[in-house]
Amino acid sequence: MEERFDDSRYHCVDPEFQDAITRYSAEVRAVGRADHRAGQLKVERSMRNIVVTGGAGFIGSNFVRWVMERDDSVLITVLDALTHAGNIHSLDGLDGERLNFVHGDICDGNLVRELLASADACVHFAAQTHNDLSIASPDEFVRTNVEGTFALLEAVREAGIRFHHVSTDEVFGELPLDSSERFTEESPYRPSSPYSSTKASADMLVRAWVRTYGIRATISNCSNNYGPYQHVEKFIPRQITNILTGRRPQLYGDGRNVRDWIHVDDHSSAVWAILQEGEIGETYLIGAEGERSNIEILQMILAEFGLPRDAFDIVADRPGHDKRYAVDASKIMQTLGWRPTHTDFEAGLRETIAWYRDNIDWWKEEKEEAEQRYRSLANDRRRNREQDCWHRT
Repeated sequence: MEERFDDSRYHCVDPEFQDAITRYSAEVRAVGRADHRAGQLKVERSMRNIVVTGGAGFIGSNFVRWVMERDDSVLITVLDALTHAGNIHSLDGLDGERLNFVHGDICDGNLVRELLASADACVHFAAQTHNDLSIASPDEFVRTNVEGTFALLEAVREAGIRFHHVSTDEVFGELPLDSSERFTEESPYRPSSPYSSTKASADMLVRAWVRTYGIRATISNCSNNYGPYQHVEKFIPRQITNILTGRRPQLYGDGRNVRDWIHVDDHSSAVWAILQEGEIGETYLIGAEGERSNIEILQMILAEFGLPRDAFDIVADRPGHDKRYAVDASKIMQTLGWRPTHTDFEAGLRETIAWYRDNIDWWKEEKEEAEQRYRSLANDRRRNREQDCWHRT
C-alpha cells in the first residue's frame, strides 16, 4: 500500500525541518540583498531549500514530485491554503524528511516572511486559476493573485532570495483561429477575464520589483497543462471523470477553441531550468507545440472509452471565452537548452485517462462539488441573459 503523506502537522512550521533549512542556508547564503540590475546576472547560489507556494495544487504538486524524484539534496517547504483546488494527498508517498507542508495563506505577510527568511528560493505557483469562477467571484482572484504576489515579493525583498513567478499565456489574450501567429515574450498584454487580468497584474508587480528593488526574479508564462493530479473542474479531467461517473461530457459552444497543451512534467522541467539557469529579470514562454481544439480532445477521450464521437452535450459558452492560444517557446529552448519530452499528446492523454481511472479515491469526493459549481454558474448565466433580454425590451 502506498505510504500516505503525514498531514498531521500541516498547521505549523515543523521545528526540526526549519532547523535543517537554517543550517543549510548558512552554508550556501553567498548572495544576500544585492542591488542587481535586471538581466545582468544568472543564478549563482545553491538552491537546496525551496519554498513552493501552491504546492498542493495541480502544477505545484507535480513540480514538487518532479524535483524530489530527481535531486535528493533539495528540501522543499510547501505553502498551500488548501482551497477547493488544493489536495494534500497530491503529495502522498513523498519523503517526509525532505518535505514540509505548511497550511497557510500567501497573503499572510508574517507567515511568508518567516518561511522565506531561511530559504534559498521561492517558486510561486499559488493562484486562483478557474476562468468561470473568476467571472462569478473576481474578488477572490484579486486577493490571491495580486495581493498574495505582493506579499511574497515584499518577503523576497527582505530575505534577498531567488524568486520565480509562474504565470499563464492567457495574459496575452486570444489569437485568431485561422492564424499561425504565436505568443512570444514581446507580445502585448491583452487579458480577457478577471483571472488572466489578475495574473497580468502579478506579472507587472514582479517586473517592477526587479527594476525598482533589484530582486532576483524571473517569470514564465506557460500554455495549458494536462496530466495527473489536476482538479476535476478543469477541461480534460472533467470530461474523463464525467464518463467514469456515468455523466455525459459537456462542451462549451462549438468546441473550436484551441489550446496549446503541454504535459505537466515538461512544465516542471522548464521551471527548474529557469530557476537554475534563467537570466534575472527575464520572462520565458513555455509550450510544446500541442495545439488542439476542445472538440478534438473530447472526441479523443470518447474514442479511448469506446464511445461515439457525438456522445456529449453542447452547453452555452462562457463570457469572453478566448478563441486560441499558441506559444512560441524558442527562447527557452535556445537560451537554456530546454526541450519537452512528452511530445506524443495522444500517448500522454491515454496515460492521463488511465491515472484518473486508477485513482478514483483521489477525486471522487470533489466531483459532485465541482459539478454543483458548474450548475450554479450555468444558472447564474441564464438569469443574467434573461435580465439582459428584459432590459432591452
